[in-house]
Amino acid sequence: MYIASDWKDYEVIDTGGGEKLERWGDIILRRPDPQIIWPLSNETAKWRDVHGHYHRSSAGGGQWEMKKTIPDDWKISYGKLKFHLRPTNFKHTGLFPEQAANWSWMMDKIAAANRPISVLNLFAYTGGATVAAASAGASVVHVDAAKGMVQWAKENVQLSGLGERPVRYITDDVFKFVQREQRRGSKYDAIIMDPPSYGRGPGGEMWKLESSLYPFLESCMQIMSDKPLFMLINSYTTGISPTVLRNMLSMTMGKRYGGKLTSGEIGLPITSSGMNLPCGILGRWEA
Repeated sequence: MYIASDWKDYEVIDTGGGEKLERWGDIILRRPDPQIIWPLSNETAKWRDVHGHYHRSSAGGGQWEMKKTIPDDWKISYGKLKFHLRPTNFKHTGLFPEQAANWSWMMDKIAAANRPISVLNLFAYTGGATVAAASAGASVVHVDAAKGMVQWAKENVQLSGLGERPVRYITDDVFKFVQREQRRGSKYDAIIMDPPSYGRGPGGEMWKLESSLYPFLESCMQIMSDKPLFMLINSYTTGISPTVLRNMLSMTMGKRYGGKLTSGEIGLPITSSGMNLPCGILGRWEA
């Protein structure tokens, strides 16, 4: 498991009963987590003394119960990277802190390359990986189908003092964007993707990971440079094994370029128990 253990502004304080107790800077939130199927041994005062508690609805979705006043927008840092946070209607805050394990890895890879690196970040959300890659010196193209997420990513890049770095922001269906890049002859040294289980592009394009991911990988192969640095796939789709991602990368990047393949779970340390909370899976190819 790849553990994002270097946080100072974020912490999983405790877990149990299908929920996690988290600290985001000075803000304490209580949110559901499907991986936490063990009981809550003791609902102590710290579990009740929170700023916000997200309650799932039996009809789907859910809502926040705000117990204390919090800012509409607050900020946390990971090293020199900075991010805007705000509670969303879907329980999230705009950042997946476990991804810090990937940020550190890609920053090291980019810095060690000692050459200009162009990065394509697909399904790029609020730009955690975009900020990390830009801070390490890469030029980045950030693509997401949601206009609001692309704007949020711009805010994060600016907040981190990287507004002058070469970052392009694209609101588009990622599959169509990659196909256009093929026709343009564009090339990238590194590709990052965080595909959803299901999704729709701005024109109603349907995405289903089990049937869409492999052909999408094949499309991405056509825009890799002659000297690629890495490809990273993240997934939060339940039932998909890390080995599946490794196999797909072996059949595409590994077959063409050789290199090194790794895969595994990605997670966060739990302060109270010393255990680790699994949060998703990843597959990496690197030169």
